Amino acid sequence: MERLGIEHQTVFGLPPVEFVNLAADLGCRYIAVVLSGNPVNPDGYQPFSLRDDAGLRRRTAAALRDRDVSISLAEGFVVRPGSDMRAHAADLDTMAELGVAMVNTVTMDPDVERSLDEFGVLAEMAGERGMETTVEFAPSLTISSLDAALAAVRHVARPDFRLLIDTMHLVRSGHTAADLATVDPTLIGYAQLSDNTLQQRGSVYREDSINRMVPGEGELPLRQILAALPPGIVIGLEVPMLSRARAGESTEARARWCVEAARALLASAGAGRAAPKDANEPPGTPRDEEWTA
Repeated sequence: MERLGIEHQTVFGLPPVEFVNLAADLGCRYIAVVLSGNPVNPDGYQPFSLRDDAGLRRRTAAALRDRDVSISLAEGFVVRPGSDMRAHAADLDTMAELGVAMVNTVTMDPDVERSLDEFGVLAEMAGERGMETTVEFAPSLTISSLDAALAAVRHVARPDFRLLIDTMHLVRSGHTAADLATVDPTLIGYAQLSDNTLQQRGSVYREDSINRMVPGEGELPLRQILAALPPGIVIGLEVPMLSRARAGESTEARARWCVEAARALLASAGAGRAAPKDANEPPGTPRDEEWTA
């Protein structure tokens, strides 16, 4: 089963209907979205708002249905000092209307305890609308490590609140594929795939985040990381390449390079580690969640 998706940062503000069509044309069944255009917009796309434009929501829903694509992840749910996740109720309604499977959250609030409580509020609100929630960690965020993210999952204590593993952030946070392999696979809900150098290139972390590399072109141990992920989760390509976009390489060309490279990597990494077997399941029983890209 194809489990590959394309993340919104990869396409730098491509409007949603066009995004759906691009993913389908490249054979991807999943996309990740935000409600409005990307502030980094080297391709000069017109601004859009799924939040405010009911007609755009209808056209996007029709495109998703017609092209057999679904929204695997929605982003934009950031905990900031003084913010209240309850203010996102209408946005969550919009996501649910579009059939979003998961919403992702991060925190930029230095108050860890408050951040974890806000994660719980978001997870409850998303769950009420039939969506799961993931939490992402990165060196530049308050939740800056795998251990801190696992602590957040334990704090929220809901089966629908799980980890998002971004390959660049995982390695840049000082973790290895072996570390990832020790995590209970049921706690990992989503993965974002990109490549980069092991050491930071830019003067700030953000520069590297928006100038990533096609999977396989950098130094990250991607095969080992992919092999340590549980089977069945969506693998979203989060590969913003700002320099290549500014040099004139098209969105379609950049995305195609990433998709083709990711498929080759996924094939070489296998189906990921096995999920825990049912105690009554005979040895060698095929598992529905096993997949190849």
